[in-house]
Amino acid sequence: MTSSAARGHVGTRTGFEWCNVYDDPGAWSRQNPLAANLIRYVGDYLVHPHPQLGRDGPVCPFVRHTITHHSLWVSVVPGGDDLTVESMTAALDDAFEIYRGLRTDADARMLASITVFPGLTCYELIDAVHLARKTAVVEEGLMLGQFYPGCGVSGLWNKDFRPLDAPLPMLVIRKMMNTDFPFLIGRTEWLYAYLTQVAPDLPRRLRWSIAERLRMTDVTDDAITDLRVHSLGEHAR
Repeated sequence: MTSSAARGHVGTRTGFEWCNVYDDPGAWSRQNPLAANLIRYVGDYLVHPHPQLGRDGPVCPFVRHTITHHSLWVSVVPGGDDLTVESMTAALDDAFEIYRGLRTDADARMLASITVFPGLTCYELIDAVHLARKTAVVEEGLMLGQFYPGCGVSGLWNKDFRPLDAPLPMLVIRKMMNTDFPFLIGRTEWLYAYLTQVAPDLPRRLRWSIAERLRMTDVTDDAITDLRVHSLGEHAR
């Protein structure tokens, strides 16, 4: 359920609604008590610096602009541990479809979609859906992130920092940034999409050849920091 004052889009597969949370964050929190701490996580944690982050600035440098531009769309998917990979995938496919439709209505750089699964403790389901749908999302110049309590993926600037460790299990779609290289190293098609996004004028065959040569296998969650290639003064864009 969402506030009548907030804009929303209903998924064609699941009937769940993705609501523009910052149209009325208070009403959204009251009507979604199981996911209410998402507002605190986004508005109190992600927008501020963290001593273990490894660089200056907020944990996520784009979230404040997303909030300001009312460009955060969220759906709360019930079911907890009764959810299946199939039902979660259907919800994510709805989120992906809605996100693509919204890209013409908002600054794509600020637009983000979050699909929250409150009550889910089988976090391997998040990882399974993430892996199954990452290629489709990445091929459109977007990123798909898996967030849940205890997620072990390392940060770009500090191997001991866990940026995807979140209070709720969720899957997040956002625009791909030039700093996303370490998250895309595992497959040629991911790297090809990355090069298409950051170096679109390179010939297609050259992009694929570079991606083939760059691809690395058996990349562990704690390797993200070591794979970072941008310098401290180079910011995501």
